Amino acid sequence: MSTRQNYVFLGLAVLLTIVATVQSGPVSTTTQAEIYLSQFGYLPASARNPANGGLLDANTWTKAVQDFQSFAGLNVTGELDDETMRLMSMPRCGVRDKVGFGTDSRSKRYALQGSRWRVKALTYKISKYPKRLKRSDVDTEVAKAFSVWSEYTDLTFTPKASGPVHIEIKFVESEHGDGDAFDGVGGTLAHAFFPVFGGDAHFDDAEQWTVNSPRGTNLFQVAAHEFGHSLGLSHSDVRSALMAPFYRGYEPVFKLDTDDVLAIQALYGKKSTQNGNGLNPTSGGAFPRTTQRPAFTPPRAPRDDVICKDPKIDALFNSAEGQTYAFKGNKYYKLTENSIAEGYPKLIAEGWPGLPGDIDAAFTYKNGKTYFFKGTKYWRYNGRQMDGDYPKEISEGFTGIPDHLDAAMVWGGNGKIYFYKGSKFWRFDPLKRPPVKSSYPKPISNWEGLPNSLDAALQYTNGYTYFFKGDKYYRFNDRTFAVDSADPPFPRPSAHWWFGCKNTPSSTGNIVDNSEEKESASSFFDYDNGDNVFDAGEWNRPRTKL
Repeated sequence: MSTRQNYVFLGLAVLLTIVATVQSGPVSTTTQAEIYLSQFGYLPASARNPANGGLLDANTWTKAVQDFQSFAGLNVTGELDDETMRLMSMPRCGVRDKVGFGTDSRSKRYALQGSRWRVKALTYKISKYPKRLKRSDVDTEVAKAFSVWSEYTDLTFTPKASGPVHIEIKFVESEHGDGDAFDGVGGTLAHAFFPVFGGDAHFDDAEQWTVNSPRGTNLFQVAAHEFGHSLGLSHSDVRSALMAPFYRGYEPVFKLDTDDVLAIQALYGKKSTQNGNGLNPTSGGAFPRTTQRPAFTPPRAPRDDVICKDPKIDALFNSAEGQTYAFKGNKYYKLTENSIAEGYPKLIAEGWPGLPGDIDAAFTYKNGKTYFFKGTKYWRYNGRQMDGDYPKEISEGFTGIPDHLDAAMVWGGNGKIYFYKGSKFWRFDPLKRPPVKSSYPKPISNWEGLPNSLDAALQYTNGYTYFFKGDKYYRFNDRTFAVDSADPPFPRPSAHWWFGCKNTPSSTGNIVDNSEEKESASSFFDYDNGDNVFDAGEWNRPRTKL
């Protein structure tokens, strides 16, 4: 066994394995469902063998079934009904569903495992071919499967006949050396390792792999899915996405879903020559946002030029409906992709009755509620209506968070709420008691390249996180944990790039680098694997005073 293989298998053992062996045959009993839910991350590992005494309480079981139903797009009943067991019995990928970065079930979006290749020129080899297909056909289908991902990025995939490669591909049966035995026809079709574990892809050779045929299992579609894992993508809860875990059957006209395009480009960027402008995919639906904010279209001056003369803002947030708003003084602006919408600014008091001006910070949480902060107080709104008796004291509703904040946001990497003030930041987790760990606050310098005393922060709809200070903004790459490298560099003038102001510069020089010592990324980001998704109903319970 090679050194790299030893490293991969050791890493999997330490991390309790990210791929799982699916039991053969349909799921028809509670015991089989427990094993299934454990294998794919919805229940703890002890549930894999209930005979060993891994007893489950009713709430844990119901929550696991609900999580699976929500992920799979079924009616969320918490009951192990026929439809749920039927989906559990479908052929599928052997990689766990609950791995890496995802968002809440209300706002479905791709998920990233958390690792990626540091180079874009990747190599692969097929070290063991399937028994029932011609080698030339396999070579063609594998190359076509890789091209699914290279169509939208600058990734390249070069086959090699021998020697070390980035991704090794094998067609094997039963136990094949990685501790995750295949189960014969049906059940698990294949599994793949994420980049941090080597990227290799294994296919169950007991399956009837076919090419361009509705019979058997389509090699191209399964391979394209597995190679998504090899590149760093987790399973998506969007049923139309290639990275959904269930095999849908042969699709003679294949299109990569927008969800998949957004996912791969979040890791590796857009194809530099795509469609001549790098903006839209050639298939798979509309592309909702560009990965650089905004698109390179001629800026248009807003009707009110106050924000162009002084682009400093008080707060920035996305509404539950997906609109982006900027607050400044007693007015607010609705932002388009490259400017300010017609008819703005408007008075905050008219848009959100009862809310004052000069807001310090704002964010919309996964329960659909928007929270505004000013001084020692905060307000909660459901849409444009105040959601109860507000304002309330920050010290009561957000225990451990200081008053007079600079900025706040919900970070997509783990779904936690982050607050910023001066040179420090706090992470608030409503599921934990206390909601703020004793290790906080931490220095903002942990967010490499960001300045202190921020004005606003949000994770935008393109997957990037943005921070604003004065007349400039910073784009933060959540994968590299640093301010993004780009041309022109960051920080950039927000007047030009966000507000569409005429006769304003598009670039500036000085990126601020704080001098405080940086901690490791894992110590302050604290990624979730999806097991601690916050139940919106908890938000209103007395113990949180919210």
